[in-house]
Amino acid sequence: MRPAPLDLRPGLVWPVPIDPTGRRGPTPGSARGPRWRRSGPGLYVPSDVDAHAPEQRVVEAAARLPASGAITGWAGLRWLGATWLDGRTPDGRAERDVVLLATNADIRPFPGQRFSAERLNPCEVRVVDGVPVTVPVRSVCFELRYPEGEREGIVAADMAAYANLVSRAEIGDYLPHLSGWTGVQRVRDALPLISENSWSPPETRMRLVWLLDAGLPPVLCNQPVFDRRGRHLGTPDILDPVAGVLGEYDGAEFHLGPSNRRRDVGREDDLRAAGLETFSVVAGQTADRDGLAARMLRTRARARWQDPATRAWTLVPPAGWRLRLTVADRRAGCGRPAVHSRGPPGAVVP
Repeated sequence: MRPAPLDLRPGLVWPVPIDPTGRRGPTPGSARGPRWRRSGPGLYVPSDVDAHAPEQRVVEAAARLPASGAITGWAGLRWLGATWLDGRTPDGRAERDVVLLATNADIRPFPGQRFSAERLNPCEVRVVDGVPVTVPVRSVCFELRYPEGEREGIVAADMAAYANLVSRAEIGDYLPHLSGWTGVQRVRDALPLISENSWSPPETRMRLVWLLDAGLPPVLCNQPVFDRRGRHLGTPDILDPVAGVLGEYDGAEFHLGPSNRRRDVGREDDLRAAGLETFSVVAGQTADRDGLAARMLRTRARARWQDPATRAWTLVPPAGWRLRLTVADRRAGCGRPAVHSRGPPGAVVP
């Protein structure tokens, strides 16, 4: 096992082996009792440590790594700040494995952890707060090459971009390094579908239904919309600027409480009054891809298709607004955090 790091994040617990003296770990007898739980072969943490917290799961897997190994995939991205990647399946009912990347190492299987023997360049490893993880582009490409579901690799890439960990250009630049690797064609196929400004996994899944199931043209993600006087009408999750159609994901995580819902309804009314046709998606509806795609097509058929010169809404921001719609713009730190509802910090600045 790896020794406990001195800079481990507060609140996390590094696993320990059995210690016959009981000073640095459980004795053989206490390890079998209720005060300890097994976190890996020969490793234990106190039983009151949350076994389902994503960061704790990363730590428990990292303790088993050899000196040359690293955590990759969703877990590596989570450790670096991709907070939307919680290590659960899309329906939230099961936990995904933490992937331990360790070339030529003999790592025994353990529930919730998976071993990969892919070769690893030491230049692609960072030690962050005591845990070795692969660099973001390597972790994203692992998710794209070995997706949990048909489209979940794109979800992971979007959420890594949301956290400003990787850009679409960086993924494209990394592709030559994967020539001949398992799943590289999945990365090539996914690259045009990745957005740098999707704000949640459900938004990405909704957009992919629009593109892949409804067969509709590319959309803008979280692009602010204004009226001709420069008033900010809203920032739709997805926007078809040609037809004048917007889609919103109404998830409980965004819309708790009557005041939030009143604000959302008012915003939707303003956008409709400006001539935009709208549709909403609630939790679970993205699983019915055919039904949702049909609704998207019906909505687009009702759209006004107005001439950009005459319509009441515009994408041109008024003076004083700076948009931060790409990873490069957000890394540059242009402007202050957003103040409109439902946006992540730094999305758009009045």
